[in-house]
Amino acid sequence: MLQIDQQRIGKSALMLLLIEGEEEEWNRQFNELNWQYCTGKVGSMDTQKIVSSIETAAKRSGIVDEKLYRDMHALYHAIMEAITGVTRGQTQLGEILRTVGLRFSVVRGTPYKNPDEGEWVAVALYGTIGAPIKGLEHETIGLGINHM
Repeated sequence: MLQIDQQRIGKSALMLLLIEGEEEEWNRQFNELNWQYCTGKVGSMDTQKIVSSIETAAKRSGIVDEKLYRDMHALYHAIMEAITGVTRGQTQLGEILRTVGLRFSVVRGTPYKNPDEGEWVAVALYGTIGAPIKGLEHETIGLGINHM
């Protein structure tokens, strides 16, 4: 049975991507923890499109409030950290003839026992990266975590 580790927000974000199905169980456990999450897909040769797709999903899901700088700033840094992992530190894509096809998850919650530690956001990415020719890509994964 699927079990979310309430002390590991990044692990939970990755599990959302790597364990398919069980949506009802995900909802129940995240609700019990008072955590929020969303998932989606993005494919592009443009890093800006990846960032905007994830930001849009997080805003529409109510995970972040676009009027709060701290929410958007924390989300942006978590996204960029995850992209850096996916691209092995070279965040350019189309400029150097690379493309990605990714699934993403965004999780917001309180992973520390001490409530004074506040909320954190995790962004996980999993999919493929490679030349823009079908069949010439390989798997990739990235994770970014930032405090709210």
